[in-house]
Amino acid sequence: MFLPRALSALFAPARRVSKIRQINLDVIIFGGGVAGLWLLARLRKKGYSCVLLETDALGAGQTRYAQGIIHGGTKYALTGKVSEAAHTVAAMPSRWRACLSGEGELDLTTVKVLSEFQYMWSTSNLTSRMAGFFASKLMRSRTQQVPQQDYPALFKNPKFKGQVYQLDEPVLDVSTLLQALAQAQMDQILKVEMSELEFDTGDSVKGVRVHSIATDTIFEARKLILMAGKGNQAILKKLGQHTPTMQLRPLQMVAVRGEALSSIYAHCLGASANPRITITSHTDNKGQVVWYMGGQLAEEGVGRDSEAQVEAAKKELTRLFPWLDCSACEWLCLPVDRAEVKFKDGKRPDNVFAVENNNVITAWPTKLALSPVLADKVEALLEQDNVTPSHDEISESLGAFEHPQIASLPWQEETRWN
Repeated sequence: MFLPRALSALFAPARRVSKIRQINLDVIIFGGGVAGLWLLARLRKKGYSCVLLETDALGAGQTRYAQGIIHGGTKYALTGKVSEAAHTVAAMPSRWRACLSGEGELDLTTVKVLSEFQYMWSTSNLTSRMAGFFASKLMRSRTQQVPQQDYPALFKNPKFKGQVYQLDEPVLDVSTLLQALAQAQMDQILKVEMSELEFDTGDSVKGVRVHSIATDTIFEARKLILMAGKGNQAILKKLGQHTPTMQLRPLQMVAVRGEALSSIYAHCLGASANPRITITSHTDNKGQVVWYMGGQLAEEGVGRDSEAQVEAAKKELTRLFPWLDCSACEWLCLPVDRAEVKFKDGKRPDNVFAVENNNVITAWPTKLALSPVLADKVEALLEQDNVTPSHDEISESLGAFEHPQIASLPWQEETRWN
């Protein structure tokens, strides 16, 4: 339960503490990544009274390390078999495109689209592999071979001997995506410190007290929703809850910048079920092209230190693009921890995850593209528990709270390159 006033005062500085306010809500959301912001926008649009609490900048966790790809399931069908993961994300490109055009569930018309499509390329004649891949009706409808004259500039070199395919997978600028989701909701997005949060831990969790000199406020809600990614575990611990348990799957992403690079958004078809490498293009704070690289390179790079991972990336690019001179380029390793629900065998989930326990919904989206699906699942859990929109406006002023900034993208932080 909340600490008694007299007890909490023992830990307060010797200054006058403001009067405690209580604000009643339908929902409190923890975590300001894309998934949390998407849910906030959806719930408020439907009339739920809610706030989102964030302890850092918006997107500061896993979100800002995303490549911005709205997956359509293609990468999960590289073996020729359409997996459960492929079916899960198959509808995502069209659902996101509706929002980007202003005709979907949320208005994302201000989001910068880096590329309307992803490409996939093969390094040699993989006819049998591609035959298996295109055997799926789902994949045939979402993938088409690109005529040589229409190849992206990178693949127009005479030394390129593979094939190029266009995938129905747009690539978004994550920074403008965060801005678009947060802008209209910022009055309900509050910056707090984890040390200020004091949770109700009774038989039925009711809310959280933000305990500080300036903003001593109790938020009481019908449901608490944890959308904080890796941070969910710390909040569950504060709540005294031991389930659901979380697992982290690390990646060692690589960024490279230089004048030799032109923009490309593509997966390389390799021998395994995962893309050999996935490249998306961005710009640093000087406007210079940055390649951000994941795929098998990032999966296998977890066991390497940064120097060894950079060397592995250099060798891979030399093998893939022997005509590309990257000798003057700068390199950067970016470790990422992907947070998700833990499976007994360590298997990665194919879909979003959300479960309710003691008035607390704990959720992970698995990947950025599935944020709308996670919102669907959370809404279903609310309706199942008869938590319907109250259409109440928050009458108490939230002006004493600060609002979080948008996190910078890692390759735009110049100190990382130095």
